Amino acid sequence: MDAVCSDLVAEVRAFRQRFLDVRYVDLISLDIPGHFYGKRYPVEMLEKVAAGSALKLPQNCVLLGTQGGLFKIGDYCFNDGDPDAPRRLVPGTLKIVNWEKQPLGQMLITSSGTEKPIVFEPREVLAQVLERLAGKGIFPVVAFELEFYLFDRQLRDGLPQFARDPLTDDADDQPNMHIERLSRFAPVLDEMVETARAQGIDTTVITAELGPGQFEINFGHLDDGLRAADWAALFCRSTRGVALKHNYRASFMAKPYLQHPGSGMHVHVSLYDEAGNNLLAANDQQPLRHAVAGCLELLPHCMPIFAPNHNALRRLSGTVNVATRASWGFEDRDACLRVPESDAKNLRIEHRLAGADANPYLVLAAILVGLEQGLETGRQPIAPLNEDRSSGINFPLEMLEAVQSMQHNAQLREGLGAEFVNVYCENKRQDHLAFMQDINAREYRWYL
Repeated sequence: MDAVCSDLVAEVRAFRQRFLDVRYVDLISLDIPGHFYGKRYPVEMLEKVAAGSALKLPQNCVLLGTQGGLFKIGDYCFNDGDPDAPRRLVPGTLKIVNWEKQPLGQMLITSSGTEKPIVFEPREVLAQVLERLAGKGIFPVVAFELEFYLFDRQLRDGLPQFARDPLTDDADDQPNMHIERLSRFAPVLDEMVETARAQGIDTTVITAELGPGQFEINFGHLDDGLRAADWAALFCRSTRGVALKHNYRASFMAKPYLQHPGSGMHVHVSLYDEAGNNLLAANDQQPLRHAVAGCLELLPHCMPIFAPNHNALRRLSGTVNVATRASWGFEDRDACLRVPESDAKNLRIEHRLAGADANPYLVLAAILVGLEQGLETGRQPIAPLNEDRSSGINFPLEMLEAVQSMQHNAQLREGLGAEFVNVYCENKRQDHLAFMQDINAREYRWYL
């Protein structure tokens, strides 16, 4: 038994000794649309997997559409025999699930690091980008911020309802950023934070956001990009579960209300060398400007990642603090790329465009490819918004146009992998077409 297996076996045994009433563990991984799939294993079988027994799931689980269906993508799904692909346990991710009625465990799995990685698995795509950067002496430090809404648990005519204020039982329908909202919703918010920390997630600042029932959670900075994305993905899963316990729905939908702000995924990224020097701060911050230029040039071709569905594109419609063009600025929340005020050690870029329902592994991978190419080409960016409020680069706001722009971009095909780009774009194209195959009530009102 090698050292990795020994450590995994020790992790499983320690978990079993601590949580004697846990009988099953969910082995989970994120698919392309950002949903978890996996298997529920008896905990005694998990120890065998940790010791080296085979762990396989269908390769095409990664390709599921938003509604769980399979699309014909090249030879995948319908002409490949639906083969199994090996997975491995991700060390350090075996944690308790305390929002279910029966105690469970959960643990991340991935094809990354197996003898046959799935090139279009989101975690593997990010792993390859990080490995390439490390080979160039570039080491990112990353922190995610996620916005989300609380709704009443019961829908009305299929539509979400404002969350009920637990103190007054009235609908929390007043947009504000008042600190009192944190107090009123403290029971559910506190359990969300405690549950996240039980999964090893370093949750930090909580903010009551502008929308009714809208909140933001910040995570600590990590020098492990994979773990940073793991935290974002796992937080979404646990937060939804905790909300249901408290008779709410927690949603990371990018634009649930047309009249209120959408929910974003903000990603802070700084880049360091092996000695711990901030690469962006060198040479009077010229690398920062080069990195910004690379990100902005690539951003229009990454829109299917940053806004992965029809609703996410709605968020980019000119509401407060959401950019409608690829732009940047110092301490400017209207920009796609904001450079927060900081010292040279902590100089970073905050990428603010992605919707909260985007896939965190792919969002980070796309951002890093833009930064990487900016550093290599060394071009100067367009003027910051601080100097010119009209500065910016147009990006597509319609899914099929965005997919075409992504699929044929040579830089993305090289940076993320050509096979991934092909598979992802076809998945988004088919998902969008499936979504459009429905006539809603408004069409009948307008055109019948």
